[in-house]
Amino acid sequence: MSRNFTPTPLNLVHPVPSDLEIAQAATLKPILQIAEEVGIQEEELELFGPYKAKIKLEILERLKDRPDGKYIDVTAITPTPLGEGKTTTTVGLSQALGAHLGKNVMTVIRQPSQGPTFGIKGGAAGGGYSQIVPMEDFNLHLTGDIHAITAAHNLCAAALDARMMHEKNTPDDEKLFDALCPPDKHGKRRFSPTMLRRLKKLGIEKTDPNELTPEERARFARLDIDPNGVQWRRVMDVNDRMLREIMVGLGKEEAGHEHRSGFDITVASEIMAILALTTSLADMRERLGRMVVAVDRKGNPVTAEDLGVAGAMTVLMKDAIKPNLMQTLEGTPALVHAGPFANIAHGNSSIIADKIALKLADYVVTESGFGADIGMEKFMNIKCRYSGLIPHVVVLVATVRALKMHGGGPKVVAGKPLAHEYTEENLELLQRGLPNLTRHIENALKFG
Repeated sequence: MSRNFTPTPLNLVHPVPSDLEIAQAATLKPILQIAEEVGIQEEELELFGPYKAKIKLEILERLKDRPDGKYIDVTAITPTPLGEGKTTTTVGLSQALGAHLGKNVMTVIRQPSQGPTFGIKGGAAGGGYSQIVPMEDFNLHLTGDIHAITAAHNLCAAALDARMMHEKNTPDDEKLFDALCPPDKHGKRRFSPTMLRRLKKLGIEKTDPNELTPEERARFARLDIDPNGVQWRRVMDVNDRMLREIMVGLGKEEAGHEHRSGFDITVASEIMAILALTTSLADMRERLGRMVVAVDRKGNPVTAEDLGVAGAMTVLMKDAIKPNLMQTLEGTPALVHAGPFANIAHGNSSIIADKIALKLADYVVTESGFGADIGMEKFMNIKCRYSGLIPHVVVLVATVRALKMHGGGPKVVAGKPLAHEYTEENLELLQRGLPNLTRHIENALKFG
């Protein structure tokens, strides 16, 4: 770490207490001290209490001429349903480098969803004496990024349903155009910037609403969304089985507009994937506008830009784009930002957080979700291609438990006791599982 870095001493207890007990007994440094030690200026922070803060993106401009540090990705062999300890290894490696070897290091990891936190899987702050703290804040709400995604996503869903209802209730194209682009008190009509974007998409090179022909007005105003082509459901950040499939539009004023919909978990939203891949607020605005939310009756994609909500969604995300600064149990700095799943998105923390960390630290330890065959490969093939960053080291986490499972051991089920094969020595099972580790090593070496 920098010369003024002071590690937080651990109070090691035997037998080792639970993760929660360790986290609650921890001594935390004020977040302003964490920031000062890593070289973040106070005016570059937005404080959320004494132990967490957001980092303003302007810091990248100040640090643009500073060389990047070493980029380390922690991944794992094909995991069991219990997980193999990637986050614990990521945090532990950072603590070893920073608190014990005196290196200038930062941890960058994903923010967890409340769904798994309240389920069998639990939180994602690490474990034992290798955790991000305050652990409760890390696992619950943090600074509200996921709630911002929920609001932005559901705004788009509401606009989509409202647009379909109004178009069905307004068969006259001229009246629909008047509703979208009404005259002001002086009798003048003006297109908003998002309307001009739609006109450009339609190939209409006009900026004055009064110059549009009746045919052009109809094309502009009527999205003609196919009710069976809606691809945008609603989201929430808890597991609520009863809301997975629902009927909406059952009110009296919505009669005739009933249709099936449902809720997904917030971190499965495309907005979460965009948050993790974006490089600026302007880039986020463009990406949000390109999201396909439905198809029209001719099979053409309908985007958030067509609905006119991309700008409003960007405003809702204006603070979520800023990475969150926290600390490990031994007082090394950590950035927590974004949390897309690897099975439906790319499963890595944000590009912005990595870029900030690489300017501040000599070593940046990040983590890619799931096993190396999905999380690491998406880290390389998606995240690094967008960011232009090249990792220096891959750390592959392997456990005896996972190797035994891949060697033909009994099924591992979350929430149920492990079979005796996993708690007793069984070298034959272990040896039969080694090809899984070998293949992951071979895959990682292909990127080197």
